[in-house]
Amino acid sequence: MSTETFEFQVEARQLLQLMIHSVYSNKDVFLRELVSNASDALDKLRLASLKDDAPDVDVSDPHIEIDVDRESRTLTVRDNGIGMSYDEVTRLIGTIANSGTAQFLRELRERDGAGADGLIGQFGVGFYSGFMVADEVTLLTRRAGEEHGTRWTSRGEGTYTLERVEEAPQGTSVTLHLKPEDSENQLHDYTSTWKIKEIVKRYSDFITWPVRLLPTAAPGEDGEAPEAETLNSMKALWARPRDEVSEDEYHELYKHISHDWRDPLETVRLQAEGTFEYQALLFIPSHAPHDLFTQGHQRGVQLYVKRVFIMDDCEELLPPHLRFVKGVVDAQDLSLNVSREILQQDRHIRMIQRRLTKKVVATVKDMAASAPDRYATFWREFGAVLKEGLVTDPDNRDALLAVCSFATTHDAERPATLKEYAERMKDGQEAVYYLTGESRQALENSPHMEAFTARGIEVLLLTDPVDEVWADAVGEYDGKPLRSVAKGELDLTEDGDGASDEEKDKRSEEYAGLLGWMTEHLGEDVKEVRLSSRLTVSPACVVSDANELTPALENMYRAMGQEIPHAKRILELNPEHQLVKALNRAHTGGGDRAELTDTAELLYSLAVLAEGGRPKDSARFVKLVADRLERTL
Repeated sequence: MSTETFEFQVEARQLLQLMIHSVYSNKDVFLRELVSNASDALDKLRLASLKDDAPDVDVSDPHIEIDVDRESRTLTVRDNGIGMSYDEVTRLIGTIANSGTAQFLRELRERDGAGADGLIGQFGVGFYSGFMVADEVTLLTRRAGEEHGTRWTSRGEGTYTLERVEEAPQGTSVTLHLKPEDSENQLHDYTSTWKIKEIVKRYSDFITWPVRLLPTAAPGEDGEAPEAETLNSMKALWARPRDEVSEDEYHELYKHISHDWRDPLETVRLQAEGTFEYQALLFIPSHAPHDLFTQGHQRGVQLYVKRVFIMDDCEELLPPHLRFVKGVVDAQDLSLNVSREILQQDRHIRMIQRRLTKKVVATVKDMAASAPDRYATFWREFGAVLKEGLVTDPDNRDALLAVCSFATTHDAERPATLKEYAERMKDGQEAVYYLTGESRQALENSPHMEAFTARGIEVLLLTDPVDEVWADAVGEYDGKPLRSVAKGELDLTEDGDGASDEEKDKRSEEYAGLLGWMTEHLGEDVKEVRLSSRLTVSPACVVSDANELTPALENMYRAMGQEIPHAKRILELNPEHQLVKALNRAHTGGGDRAELTDTAELLYSLAVLAEGGRPKDSARFVKLVADRLERTL
């Protein structure tokens, strides 16, 4: 039959060149697009056969074939799906970004409103991705139920030819006349069997239909050609009923997508139905990766659309505080860009993230209730990350707080939830007390803890950097404020075992002169010197004002490049300590002012050291200590 030559429209030519050279960042995806189109055609044939639209077609062995000819450097992707008529090729292939799937879906919904699942190809440009790797593309197609086929050929330079052919198999075949291998332009040897297997395994492993690689070897001595090799597993575990999938299969998938050799701690399944459908199969690992807190850590889950792989590490589907979660999300429809490589801003994305977040947090809550040992492992590995959500995710703050546990002074072996802490609070206790620092040992030995230890008041011992932030962000639990034992003034005499108001007034009057003198002398370093109700053993401690940042938090902000003004702190003295009593007697009795000055500076430096800080002038501090030791000896 005669061959006709046509020109692409000007806009189509420009878009074609842009797409070939700019749209796709990875040229390997041409095979993904062609396999996806073939899968689409097989889905359409299946739907047509179910509706008796094409009663005479062959649906006995729907499949996709990949055929490679190394000598002629061609690669063919072939399906026995619905195919296209001459008019459809003219209308669809000659016009970029009109694959026909959208129209097909509209017609199908208008007829009965069902059966439209599983169709890919909403952009219609995937077919043209072949020109990234080929000098010439030939399409041969015959629509199921028709007698004649159509051949379309183009070099992607502005024209294409159309020809009616007498004989053509049902379905569509796309033959690429491959460009030479070019590593600089990311053009691999796409006639290589291992490369084809790699691409199909990565992008099309879960396609519903078998993807077969035809043998390249010659027939053997018995005259029989080697059998075709099926390249994809077709095992989309998230699409199968739970009772049909074993734990071993789930674990195998986890290891495949996470590159982890250990089994996951927990498997999370979710299936959303309705106006927007998607399925998720998520895994909570059993250990934290070494780079979990580094800036370049790759987070996110794998994204599929209708079982076609779109991207690794899709960050938009889970918030940063769940970055340890691995898994797969398979959506029926998402707003991707033209190359299907980038997610557009879409309410569906936000909806998926909200739902997945709630599901993961609920799973952790169930784990804490039903499997305490597994929860303990989870919290040890990922608790510091999850607590970030207390600051960044106010919508889920209450749910996150319910699954958080914290080390406390009540039990050195077992952390406690805030609910458990609240149940153990003493009568009259008005606040949830906590202390932040580098280690449990340092916190237990902190002078700030002395009064709480003496009175048996439980304190949360918070040692993660994020603890400095979330406690202020949360503010309270069950109506009770969260209070740092190292900030503000504390009154622990509600139970009646402290000094009376009369005794406090007498003591304040007794030490007023010393406190005023020390406040003036240490004015460069402290904003106030006052008597303490925190201390029972140590002579002094430094505390922050109730509404000021702690030194650790100041350092954290400075490390992030934020200029934070240095806040002067408060020096508290223990009026029952012999050193403080002696210092007060010396000051009242007119003792040597130089000696008193050195003692005051030493007392302040010792308080700074006790909380894990360092003196402002280390050399002077060492000299003062050495002088005092020399005098003692």
